Amino acid sequence: MTSKERFQRVLNFEPVDRLPVIEWAPYWNLTMDRWHGEGIPSDLEDIIRIHKYFGLDPLYRYRLSPRAPSCPGPASHGAGLVSNRDEYLAIKQHLYPEQAFDENHLRELARRQNNGELAVFPAIEGFFWFPRTLFGIEPHLLAFYDQPDLMNEMNEDLLAHNLQVIERFCDICDPVLFVFNEDMSYNHGPMLSRQMFDELIAPFYRRLIPKLLKRGVIPIVDTDGNMHEAIIWYLEVGFQGCLPLERMAGVDVALLRKEHPDLRMIGAFDKTVMHLGEDRMRKEFERLLPVMRQGGFIPGVDHQTPPEVSLEDYRLYVRLLWEYSRRQ
Repeated sequence: MTSKERFQRVLNFEPVDRLPVIEWAPYWNLTMDRWHGEGIPSDLEDIIRIHKYFGLDPLYRYRLSPRAPSCPGPASHGAGLVSNRDEYLAIKQHLYPEQAFDENHLRELARRQNNGELAVFPAIEGFFWFPRTLFGIEPHLLAFYDQPDLMNEMNEDLLAHNLQVIERFCDICDPVLFVFNEDMSYNHGPMLSRQMFDELIAPFYRRLIPKLLKRGVIPIVDTDGNMHEAIIWYLEVGFQGCLPLERMAGVDVALLRKEHPDLRMIGAFDKTVMHLGEDRMRKEFERLLPVMRQGGFIPGVDHQTPPEVSLEDYRLYVRLLWEYSRRQ
């Protein structure tokens, strides 16, 4: 069974020889800096080589950006690029590039996926995430009330771009799933009301998600924090799954499975216990094991592995991940 077949069969609640053993998120640079100091090769940067080095199933997360290389960056983390429509129109020349990805590179990834070497999934920016990168964090939330027309214009443009990108990507490579970056929740729930979601987010997904479902591609929303409430909204517009399922935010995968039997889930392993030793890590795997055995769930770190985790800790985590992934 290839990585792609195993991945798709699990997410479709079909029998497999074992669960995929993956790291879905990119590695935190501070964590990699620590591990380089603890013995991993200094030139180990390519994600597929890193996965193979640790004995994981290679998984390639292909980031798709609606910004051209010429697009300026924010002055600081969380800062915006525009504050009104004139500024948006001025920067638009740096957005929605016609060539959103390297097609030759993607063809090579598709070839390797077809040969069983790896699995590929794209990560694209969603209709909550992208306007926030333009407005900035706080002005974005205010814009739901103060500038809804501009918000709609941004998302209309993003929708047209994303539809083209999705069609071209899927023509070249059949991904194991399609992730939409949103980060719409925090530790206590969604960052906006159901009304705001229904008015300014949902209409765009209702026009986009059917395109993926028609191709048989599983749409997954990536939203940090406590997403128990928000996942209901996303399911209603066609999404089929969620990651990373952060334990510190109170996410309960057993409850999610009970409330949404068909929900696909990835992540959920509490990253804050990865440096606390084997007994504590085993306890966390035991918490997840009943849901692992039900299908539709691939366990993994519930966000990026933090720098508190030593190289020895991570090797132990991977060994236990292999052990429990065979217990399904």
